[in-house]
Amino acid sequence: MESISIKTAEDIAGMRIAGKLASEVLDYITPFVQVGVTTGELDRLCHEYMVNVQGTIPAPLNYCPPGYTPYPKAICTSVNDVICHGIPGDKVLKSGDSVNLDITVIKDGYHGDTSRMFLLGEPSILSKRLNQITYECMWLGISKIKPGAYLGDIGHVIQQHAEKAGYSVVREFCGHGIGKVFHEAPQVMHYGKPGTMEKLEAGMIFTVEPMINAGRREIRAMGDGWTIRTKDRSLSAQWEHTVLVTETGYEILTLSAGYPPIPDYIQLV
Repeated sequence: MESISIKTAEDIAGMRIAGKLASEVLDYITPFVQVGVTTGELDRLCHEYMVNVQGTIPAPLNYCPPGYTPYPKAICTSVNDVICHGIPGDKVLKSGDSVNLDITVIKDGYHGDTSRMFLLGEPSILSKRLNQITYECMWLGISKIKPGAYLGDIGHVIQQHAEKAGYSVVREFCGHGIGKVFHEAPQVMHYGKPGTMEKLEAGMIFTVEPMINAGRREIRAMGDGWTIRTKDRSLSAQWEHTVLVTETGYEILTLSAGYPPIPDYIQLV
């Protein structure tokens, strides 16, 4: 089993910068996520902002893990029943659509990874509720992070909250360790049992990014080699933060000025 890296003070400083920059891309693009825009235009704008304004590298562009073809764009745009890894293109966003924008930047070798949901025009009650429950799932999972806790604690509280609302948790994709490597140990499942899997230690950095489906949890992979949709074509939603385990709890590395309000019952530590 791959060992989980404990980040140095230098690593943590670098990850704070990368995380903030990733979140600031989402702040920048928010006004452009409007009815009538194409996902390809959102990708173009984000790419130019990363490279020309921030001096960052879009980590997804040409990313090619084993068994995949190189990813062709700078961001992921997952619309409606797309769970993750939607490739930007000619898709025109319309009123009622929901879209997840997933941003990962590289700054001085460090990766900052975060995603947000956007609801366009007049979203359905179902879409708004799924988005809210998924947002709460992410924060409830994060709230369990502290030294001595277990990864299973995170997954358990997410699964409980999602399933209580009548939704399902995607099993095939999960959160992950991150640093100078885009995806590293540990795998952060969004389901599970308390007190199981790896014990958390100060200095670990990983993402919490629950993918919650309005219908069943089964997935289907598209022919482009990347896009993943719900098998039953139900809506899916995702929120993501990169989180540092501190000596006393956790620190969110992907917060920025334009981040949506944090639920009242979550106490940042």
